[in-house]
Amino acid sequence: MPDKTLTLEVVTPERKVLSEEITSIIVPAIEGYMGILPNHAPMISGLEPGIIKYKVAGKYKKMAISGGFLEVSDNKASILANTAELAEEVDPKRAQAAKERAEQRLHNKSGVDLLRAETALKRAIARLRVAGGDQH
Repeated sequence: MPDKTLTLEVVTPERKVLSEEITSIIVPAIEGYMGILPNHAPMISGLEPGIIKYKVAGKYKKMAISGGFLEVSDNKASILANTAELAEEVDPKRAQAAKERAEQRLHNKSGVDLLRAETALKRAIARLRVAGGDQH
């Protein structure tokens, strides 16, 4: 009988954010959002800043990541990210302030690293969506 779960581990340089048995995961891969189910073929993919959505006991949970890498092998999905926050860890006020700062930097453009500002904006938007404070 095939396995019906896979282990999801999310790790940042500071901590292990999550280690849980899940039934599915959706990740913001560089090529677009991608779904992973139990018994998935081995793979490695880069991840964009965005939202990871994973299913535990029939309910979806979310977390925001700032990008990183995903490795899938032997019913284990390992995510290495610079930052990762579970929905309950996100401070919506701080995320909104970060979004506004990034938007201001992009609007002014002078002396701004545009790629860095765009990445900061994507991360802030993901954090707001995970926290339920932005529906864009």
